[in-house]
Amino acid sequence: MARITAGVATSHVPAIGAAMDLGKTAEPYWQPLFAGYDWSRQWIAQEKPDVVILVYNDHASAFDMKIIPTFAIGCGERYRPADEGWGPRPVPDVIGEPDLAWHIAQSLILDEFDMTIINEMDVDHGLTVPLSLMFGQPDAWPCRVIPVAVNVVTYPPPSGNRCWRLGEAIARAVESFPEDLNVQIWGTGGMSHQLQGPRAGLINAEWDNRFLDLMSQSDDGEALRAIEHIEYLRETGSEGIEMVMWLIMRGALGDKVRPLHRHYHVPASNTAVGHLVLEPTD
Repeated sequence: MARITAGVATSHVPAIGAAMDLGKTAEPYWQPLFAGYDWSRQWIAQEKPDVVILVYNDHASAFDMKIIPTFAIGCGERYRPADEGWGPRPVPDVIGEPDLAWHIAQSLILDEFDMTIINEMDVDHGLTVPLSLMFGQPDAWPCRVIPVAVNVVTYPPPSGNRCWRLGEAIARAVESFPEDLNVQIWGTGGMSHQLQGPRAGLINAEWDNRFLDLMSQSDDGEALRAIEHIEYLRETGSEGIEMVMWLIMRGALGDKVRPLHRHYHVPASNTAVGHLVLEPTD
């Protein structure tokens, strides 16, 4: 059967993609950030996942105020990089895994999660930057990808508890798929940052690192699942709510995990960057 073998959490700051695309990764400003992914690239080259379930948020590329799905799953065969206003990133098309994606969609809906099914969409930096951080700049991505888009842009976003429960449901879906697949699940976005208003540039390293501690613990995630929207807003800025997407990844790993790698760096374009690699041990 298919199995989830690891979870990855990472920020998806658009400027990170630009730094890679423009060959700036060795510059003093960027080098410490990218150094934190050296271990992860070596690790994933050995792990060779067949499929990555990539949890991210769209930034008005595929969705806008006309339609705002709380949870959407991509069931298509191919996704092109989106033009976010300055042309698409020069990265490969993302190749989907429709058989597993449709299986997950059916399982989640029968598990009482109201998923929006997407067969055609372009994917923006929320999805392509994590792929670049983990795989570099290949001619083709070395695995297939199932996008799971979460609304954390327009209020109300889903609660952390609901995200955790969705992760548990995704794990059940993957485990019931009969094909032998090495599957990873990634939660992206965050960490603390605010892009507008009087608090623009807010970074709360103490709160971020406490969150990383909780993510790395072996328990049922009660403390993480109990964090309310207002705490994310108050402590981590208006965009810090993206961290609820990490909880989908963490919920999918089960109660017991082993942290393999951790990285935290500020700033990256006025944003805190966090990164974890976790392994389920149940």
